[in-house]
Amino acid sequence: MELNRRNFLKFTTAASTAGIAGAAKTVNASSHKPISPNWYGVLVDTTICIGCRKCEWVCNDVNNLPNQPLEKFEDKSVFKEQRRPDAGAYTVVNQYENPKNPEIPYSVKVQCMHCNDPACVSACIVGALTKDQKTGTVLYDPWKCIGCRYCMAACPFQIPAYEYHNALTPQVRKCTFCFEKISKEGVAPGCVSICPVEALTFGKRIDILKLAREKMEREPEKYINHIYGEHELGGTSWMYLSGRPVEEMGLLKFGERPIPSYTEPLQHGIFKNFIPPISLFAFLGGIMWLFNKKDETQAEEGGRQ
Repeated sequence: MELNRRNFLKFTTAASTAGIAGAAKTVNASSHKPISPNWYGVLVDTTICIGCRKCEWVCNDVNNLPNQPLEKFEDKSVFKEQRRPDAGAYTVVNQYENPKNPEIPYSVKVQCMHCNDPACVSACIVGALTKDQKTGTVLYDPWKCIGCRYCMAACPFQIPAYEYHNALTPQVRKCTFCFEKISKEGVAPGCVSICPVEALTFGKRIDILKLAREKMEREPEKYINHIYGEHELGGTSWMYLSGRPVEEMGLLKFGERPIPSYTEPLQHGIFKNFIPPISLFAFLGGIMWLFNKKDETQAEEGGRQ
């Protein structure tokens, strides 16, 4: 068969289709990764939170982020707009209308959810993000990070933030779950410790879920019958109770299947059924050389004519 551009495209298309088809066979065979009973969790009761923003202040203080005096966080004008965590603030509080009591709005704390099967960890190509199997914390190692920001694209909660202002040593920043405290001392994260109304409860994830169910059973008129984070995307370490649908309060609605269960089987299947990238590049390089050689030969023959 003559090696021309049409035949080359036919061959590469067929090979790619075969590799992806082989990968697709394994996609639906995935299952949730096991959840350790020792992993920690936090329950956020949005019906109790008063929006004092003390959690924002102490988070900045604990993580050595740009900060202001505590009294500055009494400013409620920030609730006029919905905010998101960024490289200089690992957690923020937003407020939403409370149809049951308009004078007392719902306050919702936002931070990294520390997923049980994190998409950011799966997407990181150098292992800068890992899931600590002792505490359940999603950890970040800046020394390994190459700044590809795949974690930012992969995170369904849109949490990881990049230090674009730092030209020399930029990092990906997010909530650390106060890892040093909970891993060595078993002490609650700073935001939980400072909460004046105990809207945040820290403990083993399995105990947190029990507490959440007890609250819903005790006051069914106060809460909707759903623990956000129990099953979403395979489950998260941070979970929420609310008095209205969470998608109406800035929390995105997801199914139960974790993101890596879609992406990892496809990636593994392509490598298993197709060819490694270095082989692919070598093959394409060889094809380019053949085409260039053929073009040079035709040019020489045309010149002699």
